[in-house]
Amino acid sequence: TPGLDAATNKSTHDTKHTHTYTTKTTIIMACWTCVDQGTFGVIATCGKFDRFAPPGCHVIIPCLGTANVGTISTRIQSLDVSVETKTLDNVFVNIIISTQYQVLQDKSRMFDAFYKLTDSKGQIRSYIFDVVRSTVPRIKLDDVFTSKEEIAMEVKNMLAKSMEEFGYNIISTLVTDIAPDPKVKNAMNEINAAQRQRVAAKDRAEAEKIMVVKAAEADAESKYLSGTGMARQRQAIINGLRDSVVNFQKEVDGISSKDVMEMMMMTQYFDTMKEVGTQGGNSTIFVPSGPAAVADASAAIRAGLMQGNAAVAAMQR
Repeated sequence: TPGLDAATNKSTHDTKHTHTYTTKTTIIMACWTCVDQGTFGVIATCGKFDRFAPPGCHVIIPCLGTANVGTISTRIQSLDVSVETKTLDNVFVNIIISTQYQVLQDKSRMFDAFYKLTDSKGQIRSYIFDVVRSTVPRIKLDDVFTSKEEIAMEVKNMLAKSMEEFGYNIISTLVTDIAPDPKVKNAMNEINAAQRQRVAAKDRAEAEKIMVVKAAEADAESKYLSGTGMARQRQAIINGLRDSVVNFQKEVDGISSKDVMEMMMMTQYFDTMKEVGTQGGNSTIFVPSGPAAVADASAAIRAGLMQGNAAVAAMQR
């Protein structure tokens, strides 16, 4: 129809002359990642290593395949490994090795440390087991305690040589503990205690010997001095008696030395009896008890009295 055709032509004409203007905008999605102090972030693009990110805040663009695939620590790390092994004298002992290590802060060495090793601690632990179990079986148990430095040096040399390839620096290796079986430990303590007791008994016997010897020497010296004093005392008594007899003979005529000695012995006898009777603490004295002894004592006293009277009469003349 004419009307429909006219409308259609008009619509077609309007469509051809209509222009649409569109503004294109590119939206890029960006993310932030923060790396802690003492660590480096590992940035990869589409799975391939790109760079190391130092501590701080960094921009990554996930839409372009950039991602933070991990971190690597530059701090000094410590690993304690307990190794059970056997000594040369067939004693099982548990040795604890403490290792301090650090990643070398060089880009290529950090790359080796992150990508060459999946488990660095497991690798270090394997090397420690290998070195300890090849070194300690050549040493006796008593020598293990004195060879701690040698064992630690063997472990460090092996680790330093092997782990440097993977970007790790072995700072130090220490043997922190050596623990044999409790029964073996008790036996070692008993042996040590027995040795010390033997030494103590020897020293004690030596001390007792010295005491006995010194006591004997002191007793001998005491007896020597006592005998010397007694001999001097008797010598003095003899000298006094001799002087008394000589003086008595000069003063009294007709008196022999024998008479003077008998009189002096009687005087000593009566002095002794007096001391026994007057001093306290004397409970027993020995007195001749036979009839003949009584007669002898009576005769001796009578003779002494007569000699005394004769001496007095002679002095009066």
